[in-house]
Amino acid sequence: MTDKIRKAAVAGTFYPAKKETLERDVAVFLENSLPVEIVTRIFGIAVPHAGYMYSGGVAARAYRQVMDRDFDLVVVISPSHRIYFEEISVYNGAAYQTPLGDIPVDQDSAKKLASLHPGILYSDLGHDIDEHALEVQLPFLQQVFYDFKLLPIIMGNQDAANIEILTDALTKLLADKKALIVASSDLSHFHSYEKAKTLDNVVVEDVARYDYKKLAGDLQKGLCEMCGAGPVITTMKVCEKLGANKSKVLLYRNSGDVTGDRDQVVGYMSAMFYE
Repeated sequence: MTDKIRKAAVAGTFYPAKKETLERDVAVFLENSLPVEIVTRIFGIAVPHAGYMYSGGVAARAYRQVMDRDFDLVVVISPSHRIYFEEISVYNGAAYQTPLGDIPVDQDSAKKLASLHPGILYSDLGHDIDEHALEVQLPFLQQVFYDFKLLPIIMGNQDAANIEILTDALTKLLADKKALIVASSDLSHFHSYEKAKTLDNVVVEDVARYDYKKLAGDLQKGLCEMCGAGPVITTMKVCEKLGANKSKVLLYRNSGDVTGDRDQVVGYMSAMFYE
């Protein structure tokens, strides 16, 4: 077992670096989010990954739904923003660190997942740089669960082949576990407010209908945009295989709703997949 720890890379930029400030900010986001309905089981959520000032309120809407629920394992699937690589990388270290403390990585699950396909690497590739999309989810998870084991996954290539590889492997790995899958993705980037809403509404409708085939097709046709399409489609497929039969889009906003600047905005959505 390795004792390597992935240090917080974007504390102080995407979210507060001071423990007390971070705890307070996340608590306020969660307090301002209401549980939406009584559900039997939540298998996965989709959440944005911008700075907390922009998308924290949208992310909190999904995290509020999983509060007070027990999970053996939390799987976070993220895109890679900083470097490109072909494979899927599951972290080979002992923990991910935030200002709220160290989150232990389930190294047994990480090794098992990597053993299921040569396209899944047990590696720090993509994890060893200032990749924010996975890290910004962690303080929310620490606030809603306190004590949990993490399986951190970064998708290099998010093509259909890698989505299938990861879907099959995670379905096998999680069959006997009570797991929560967290897909990290923002929507359209740097369009006008109205254009962003048009593009993002396609994603919102496809996700609300639990139609990942249409979502993949709409992305391919350029009818919508997501920087974490691979993580979201993978999560929808795995959750369905594990028993989810419903989806709900919890909140959509874009950065123009927060800042008032409507010239070049980024879209944010939170959703859950459940039964």
